[in-house]
Amino acid sequence: MGRVTQRRKVHKIVLDGSPQALEFPVRHREDVLAVEEPLEIRIDGLSFSVTMRTPGSDFDLVAGFLVSEGVIWDAAQLVSLRFCSGEDEDGVQTFNVVEAQLRPDVVRPATGRNVFTSSSCGICGTDSIDAVHKSSHYSPAADPLTVPVQTLASLPDRLREAQAVFDVTGGVHAAGLFRVGPDGTPELLCLREDVGRHNAVDKVIGWGLREGLLPLSGTVLQVSGRASFELVQKAALAGIPVLAAVSAPSSLAVELAESSGMTLAGFSRGTSLNVYAGHERVSVPAPVGPATG
Repeated sequence: MGRVTQRRKVHKIVLDGSPQALEFPVRHREDVLAVEEPLEIRIDGLSFSVTMRTPGSDFDLVAGFLVSEGVIWDAAQLVSLRFCSGEDEDGVQTFNVVEAQLRPDVVRPATGRNVFTSSSCGICGTDSIDAVHKSSHYSPAADPLTVPVQTLASLPDRLREAQAVFDVTGGVHAAGLFRVGPDGTPELLCLREDVGRHNAVDKVIGWGLREGLLPLSGTVLQVSGRASFELVQKAALAGIPVLAAVSAPSSLAVELAESSGMTLAGFSRGTSLNVYAGHERVSVPAPVGPATG
C-alpha cells in the first residue's frame, strides 16, 4: 500500500488478567500503522491550507476540500491539479504539495492565511464563526430520494467490508458513497479511507467532482465515525441528501441537516438506527397484522 501504511517495531505486553502478577511477557513484533503526513494545498501558486492526511487520492482530497470551502462546485471550474516539488532530508520527492489551478472567473479565496487543518478537525483555521456556515449551490431538500430502512442499516457493514487499510492498521476512518437502486439495492460508488474522517469525506466528494457528478443527488454518504457539523456541511455543499454515521451526531449537525433539508441518521449498527432529521426519506415497511389501538 506504499506510503498509506508503515511498519514499526513494537513491544507488545500481554496481561494475564491478574493484578497481582509481578511479570508480564513482552513480545517483540512489527505493527502496521496508517501513515499521517502534511499536505500543503496551493491555489494558483499561493499557499492556501495545510491538512494532515493519509497519502493517497490526494487530488480527490484537494478537489473535495475546495468544494467544502465553497470555492468551487463544478468540475469545469477546476482547470488542473499537479504535485509541486517537495523533498525530504534524503532528497526524495514527498508528494506533499498539490497546486490547483482554477478557471479565471472563479473567485479566489483569501490565501496566505495560514490555515491548518488537523486530522481530527475539518474546520480548524476558519477565520470566524460566521464563516463556518457556507451556502450550498445545490439543494438537498429538493432531492426525491427514499431509502428503505433495511438498506440504510446495512451500509455500515458494506462500508466495513471494503476497508482495506483499516484491515491492516485498525487506525483509519472511512467514507463511502452509495447509490440506491429502485429495488433498494445499494451500489458502492466510491470509498476512501484516511486518518481524518473529514479527509475521507473530502476525498469522496472530490472524486465526485472530478467525475463530473456534482451534485451527488440520489446518494447516501455513510461514514465510520460520528456525524459532526463539518461532515453535514460538506455533504450539503456536494448536494448529498442522506448522511448516515455509525456513531452519534452533534446538536449543531442535526440543526444544519434540518435547515439544509438533509436526512441525518446516527447509531447505524445493522439492526437499528436513529433518524435525527429528514425521516420522510427513510421508508419503513408497514406493520403486518391488525392495527392496535
